[in-house]
Amino acid sequence: MIQKDTPELRQSIIDACLWMNSSGLNQGTSGNISIRAAEGILITPSSLPYEETRPEDIILLPGEDLSGDAAGQHRPSSEWKVHADIYDARDDIHSVVHTHSTYATALSMLREDIPSVHYMIGVFGGDSIRCADYAHYGSQQLSDNALIALKDRTACLLGTHGMIACGGDLKQAMWRAGELEALCQQYHLACQLGKPHVLTSQQIKEVRERMETGYGVWPKK
Repeated sequence: MIQKDTPELRQSIIDACLWMNSSGLNQGTSGNISIRAAEGILITPSSLPYEETRPEDIILLPGEDLSGDAAGQHRPSSEWKVHADIYDARDDIHSVVHTHSTYATALSMLREDIPSVHYMIGVFGGDSIRCADYAHYGSQQLSDNALIALKDRTACLLGTHGMIACGGDLKQAMWRAGELEALCQQYHLACQLGKPHVLTSQQIKEVRERMETGYGVWPKK
């Protein structure tokens, strides 16, 4: 369900940002969070420390045909176009989380996909976590690359940049961001010990079917 723009909805973005930094999932103001609202897109402002952010500081990008015109006191996140293009392309996504978490960012520097080294890869919609090609932050090319990597997926790495995690609501998107960072850390550690075994596409398919019919791994909308 698409929610109405309210102070409480804006505060939920701030709370998520504060948790994101306190948990180590992000550093400083490098990440950004958005929610699809009835009036447009609510997104974090650019370069404003989260501990100083108030509900009125959260930016509204109004309307369906988003041009970057912002309703608020600050400039929207430099990555606003990535968020807007994801919402435009995907009706199932209502929240987007972008972080520069340590392990996801480190693996993004390798410019390689993460194979199905753990069954939790299936949470993100396929048998891998794709890594998008590098593009300058805030660019249209970055949006285009992210959309390719997110095809039939709910998360991806951004080449030499960080990660994107998406969800049907903010809670789900944040959960997926945390799961992706954990997987990246586990994959990194496994690679130090040897060559990780990779699950087959059929094994991942079976995992996803089990999750969707009652195992209940990921939070629902």
